[in-house]
Amino acid sequence: MRSIKTVLILTLILLTSLTSATASAKDKFSVCWSIYVGWMPWDYGERSGIVKKWADKYGIEIDVVQINDYIESINQYTTGQFDACTMTNMDALTIPSASFVDSTALVVGDFSNGNDGVVLKKGTTLADIKGQQVNLVELSVSHYLLARALDSVGLTERDIIVVNTADADMVAAYATDDVTSVVTWNPLLSEILPMPNTTQVFDSSKIPGEIIDLLVVNSKTLKENPKLGKALVGAWYEIMDVMQQDKAALTQMAIASGTDLAGYEAQLATTKMLYTPQDAVEFTQSAQLPKTMEYIAKFSFDHGLLGDGATDSAFIGIETPAGIVGDKNNIQLRFDPTYMQLAADGKL
Repeated sequence: MRSIKTVLILTLILLTSLTSATASAKDKFSVCWSIYVGWMPWDYGERSGIVKKWADKYGIEIDVVQINDYIESINQYTTGQFDACTMTNMDALTIPSASFVDSTALVVGDFSNGNDGVVLKKGTTLADIKGQQVNLVELSVSHYLLARALDSVGLTERDIIVVNTADADMVAAYATDDVTSVVTWNPLLSEILPMPNTTQVFDSSKIPGEIIDLLVVNSKTLKENPKLGKALVGAWYEIMDVMQQDKAALTQMAIASGTDLAGYEAQLATTKMLYTPQDAVEFTQSAQLPKTMEYIAKFSFDHGLLGDGATDSAFIGIETPAGIVGDKNNIQLRFDPTYMQLAADGKL
């Protein structure tokens, strides 16, 4: 699940500040993750011992914990209960960063390349969505995808009616006569597409590289504990190597995510995995990344997701190798390829 709908309480933000203030060099760390095709490698890394192997190499301990509720996992990271967490680029901006928790995208793992889509019963082109009710998880990456889709055909959200629908209810809702359009992600999307009179009119492959899946680490913790960054990145790329060679490993990931090998491979087919550190570094250093984050920031501000204090979409600074987006004096999200570059150079 990759939805975003949360209210963070000021007292919890204060707890984060106190936790960060006391952070120093240490030897025990915790990482949380939730079920999604691009994050299942962390489960495999924990079960196979790969994460422990790399933690042992640097003389530290890393506890990898599954959190069933995706947003809750990010909230727990934001309040300092975890040192690192899996999340999308949009959620990294609108939850921890909007709560003034300076965070670093340590691993840029993949981006949606067809995993998210816009589906219609009435009509065969995206323009036919005008005037329809559209069911989606409001303020999620699906909502962002819809906004980008509408813009591509000269429409806006004023031209449709958004109906907030829980992801757990999406397939059943689409099966009813009243629902004529949905925006959702896999595996839900793959269940809906075979239904009668169904046409997918837009998907995330039309905006490649914009819905990005990350491992985010508290920036202060990472700065004071570089061994954590080296161990996590080293483990990740060893797992990436295994994924490309071992069907048994993929089968384990599939089962852990609630599907079979064929189902998991179908999800991988619409996910652009950045299997090598070289690919991830190149993606992170691209001139497109700051442009993408400008789109994300604008959508987030327009929908009230950057916090009550945000005066415009540039309120939060986002640091990328190709330049800073937003306020350089309020940088709260960093795309830093340093550790991925060490992996690419064989220096971990």
